[in-house]
Formats: sequence, C-alpha cells, structure tokens
Amino acid sequence: MITIAVDAMGGDHAPKSEVEGALRAVRSLDVAVNLVGREQIIREELDQHGKWQNLPITITHASEVITMEDSAAKAMRTKKDSSIRVAARLVRDGHAAGIVSAGNTGAVMATSKLVQGMIRGVSRPALATAFPTLIGTPTVLVDVGANVDATAEMLAQFAFMGHIYSRAIFSVHRPRVGLLSIGEEEHKGNALTHATTPLLKQLPIHFIGNVEGRDLYTGLADVIVCDGFIGNVALKVSEGLVEVFKHILKESLSSSFTRQVGAALAKNAFTDLKKRTDYSEFGGAPLLGVKGVCIICHGRSNANAIKNAIRVAAEYSSNRVNEKIEEGLAGLNDSAASA
Repeated sequence: MITIAVDAMGGDHAPKSEVEGALRAVRSLDVAVNLVGREQIIREELDQHGKWQNLPITITHASEVITMEDSAAKAMRTKKDSSIRVAARLVRDGHAAGIVSAGNTGAVMATSKLVQGMIRGVSRPALATAFPTLIGTPTVLVDVGANVDATAEMLAQFAFMGHIYSRAIFSVHRPRVGLLSIGEEEHKGNALTHATTPLLKQLPIHFIGNVEGRDLYTGLADVIVCDGFIGNVALKVSEGLVEVFKHILKESLSSSFTRQVGAALAKNAFTDLKKRTDYSEFGGAPLLGVKGVCIICHGRSNANAIKNAIRVAAEYSSNRVNEKIEEGLAGLNDSAASA
C-alpha cells in the first residue's frame, strides 16, 4: 500500500479539509495517509469523524507551521520543524511515496527541491496543471508558476516531462505537445519561443508547433509548455473566468423565465458545468522533476481536492513517472553524446 504524507496544517481550512480529505482517500482508495502537523489538533479533528484508529492513517508531529504570509526563503531557514519540511523528510527517508500540501506554494516548492532532491538530469522543477477541454481529455500546462523566468533549454525539458506525465497519468499514447505563443505560425512569438522551437523539434515527442491561449480548452494539444510567469497568469485568469461563468449561469437559473421553462434541464446543465470545471476534481499540481512525489494544491482546497490530490500522488508513484523521466533524460543525453 502506497503511503502519502499530507501537510495537515498548510491550507486555508487546515486541518479540517486535510483530515476529511485523508479519511475519504483511505476509505475509497488503496492508500495509507500520514497526516503531518500539530498532533493534538489533528487528533481532535479526526475524533470528530468517529472511529478512525483502524484506518490506515498515522500522525507525525511537527511543531511549526509555515503560513501564507511567510517568506519562503526565511521560513526555510527558521522553521525547520514545519509540517511541510517534516512531510518532505518522510518522502526523502522512504517512509512515504509523496507529499500533498495546500500550503505556501513557494515554501512547498523550495522545501521539496531542497529536502527531497532533484531527479538526475533535471535542471529545474516545473508545476503541471490539468485543464478541462471540449473533447474530454485534459490538457496539461507546464509550467504554471515554479519558474517565472525560463530558458529555451528549460522549456524543452518541461515539454519532455509533461509528455511523460500525460502518457503515465492520462493514458495518452502519443501526446501532442504545443508551445504556447501569440499565434500558430512559427515566426510569431518572442525570443524565448523562437529559441525553444528547434529544441522541441529535436525531442522524441509529438511536437505540433505553436498553440494559442484558447487551445488550453479546445483539446488541440495534450501538453502545452510555457514559462511559469505566463502559465501562472493563464491559470489565474482561467480560475477567475470559471467563477464568473458560474455566477452568471446561477443568476440566469434564478430568472422567472428559467423557473417556468426548462428549469430541470437548466439545473442539470449547471451541475455538469460545475463538475467539469471543478478544480477539486483534478486535486493538485505535481511538481515535475523532484525525487519522490510532490503535489501542490490550491490554498482554498476542500476535502474533495485533498482526496483527489492523494489519488494523483499515488497514481504518480505507482506509474513510476519519476523513473520514466530519469530514464528518458538519460536516453536523450546518451543520444546527444553519440551524435
């Protein structure tokens, strides 16, 4: 049984969402969960859900908490018994396959990179997020915030890791990989996209050229690569747009016309929209390139998001994504050396 360490103190609703999400996970998935944080608080929250002692849940005490307001660099230096750091040590020492955290994103990334270490051959880790599409199969966007500045070589590596992730987790046999730009034509873009294109053409991936922002949702590409600054803007704009659409649709459903005509049909459509665009169904964003598994969740993650993040972490581990990334990069380096 795969064990996943959950930072129980990190999210906006911690430890309530983390504890409830862990309980849902162990009851529906073949996983064990180690809840990391202030033991007394976690135990009290668990007790509110009835008998849990016979479930595959353990608690590891951590005396400190890194808040959203903390500087990631300062917290790394001063809070060495934080729940994030203790969870990362569990992964490093082989007591857990991965970590799930809805805490301070910068601190989680820095801690995972420092404590768990990097996969051999990876220069920088990258965050990958799945977007719902019109055709049903998610599009993976890499990077969505780990690296606000990137080189062409880094983007090429992100594309390769995203290609492996899409194959392993979403069972896409030959992922179509696109480079996010301001137009489909190869001559469009900036210096970074122009320098990245020839590198992507050399990789053993199905590179389809430039794609535009709208293609995050059309399903034209299975993997889209960009630097973390652009990716994070795209992610936040998308989250805001989904909330606006939900609000507008909810207002429309409450109109007198909708109440009189097709109310049941409209309600079903709204329910389907919520489910297809619900971030909690995707769990969290994996930090590609670090040893072990690190899934970073939205700060406001609910119990369903935590449960699904645990599921993604377990799938990531069982599908040997890290091993495949390392083997693939080693093969690329061997090919380059013999060329």
